[in-house]
Amino acid sequence: MIDRSLTRYAWLSIAAALATMGLKLAAWRITDSVGLLSDALESLVNLGGAVMALWMLRIASQPADHDHAYGHSKAEYFSSGFEGMLIFVAGAAIVWAAVPRLLAPQPLEQAGLGLAVSALATVVNLATALLLLAAGRRHRSITLQADGHHLMTDVWTSVGVLVGVGLVALTGAVWLDPLVAIAVALNILWTGFRLLRESAEGLMDAAWPEDELKVLDAVLDEFRSAEVQFHAIRTRRAAARRFVSFHLLVPGAWPVQQAHELAETVEARLEARLPGVSAISHLEPIEDPASYEDATHDGRDARFDTAVSTRHQGEKAS
Repeated sequence: MIDRSLTRYAWLSIAAALATMGLKLAAWRITDSVGLLSDALESLVNLGGAVMALWMLRIASQPADHDHAYGHSKAEYFSSGFEGMLIFVAGAAIVWAAVPRLLAPQPLEQAGLGLAVSALATVVNLATALLLLAAGRRHRSITLQADGHHLMTDVWTSVGVLVGVGLVALTGAVWLDPLVAIAVALNILWTGFRLLRESAEGLMDAAWPEDELKVLDAVLDEFRSAEVQFHAIRTRRAAARRFVSFHLLVPGAWPVQQAHELAETVEARLEARLPGVSAISHLEPIEDPASYEDATHDGRDARFDTAVSTRHQGEKAS
């Protein structure tokens, strides 16, 4: 379950989207720039994404129940996926508007005033994006990170549009305006692709990112010894939550209490080093060959499997 207070960031994103969309539409009306129109259309996408983020954050904050024993955190992936699809729609709309203008360029009007209004909207977006990204990293919320990255892309898009319109005003090369708009569309489509890919990976139970896997390896290494080993290590992520399961191999002669206490210690250490982790262990006797029949893993305990195979071959030879 995520912190329900995160919804306040979604409300901030909605307010920022409304403000910047109004400013950018005003800049477009002043200048009749298709580049500024493309920038305003992306703000419409920002608004749709922010509303979806608010909805999904509310769902993700609900506690686990009878029908959702692992909670509702995966709802965040629907938000980032939806925003990715909206980005694709916005990119296509920008190209649709820009191509005719590229074929028949039109002069811009009051470019200076339009640029000033659009620059103000860019500052609003920049401040909001930085806040969302910081909150997303702190709370490990893919929804807030996706919204923040989208807004940051909007910032760079706006900078590109401002440069394009400024060049038109300085040089009179009106064809630069639709050309910049098409470049903006391509950038938007790339952002949408990345968001869709990240959402799909989360829904497909992708493994942890590399930095978190290194922490997992380091924690397990603290307990590895001649008597204690691990295999069948599996990880998956669900937005802010992390899940890991592993087989813990100990001497068969150990009392159940001793083995259980070790398992509890390992799980507690993982949860302390990686907040939001749910760890599940399965005890097996280290000397029983049957313990290794299901030793499928993510490739990170290959050194252990090699050692076990060598030892078993030596036992058979003797």
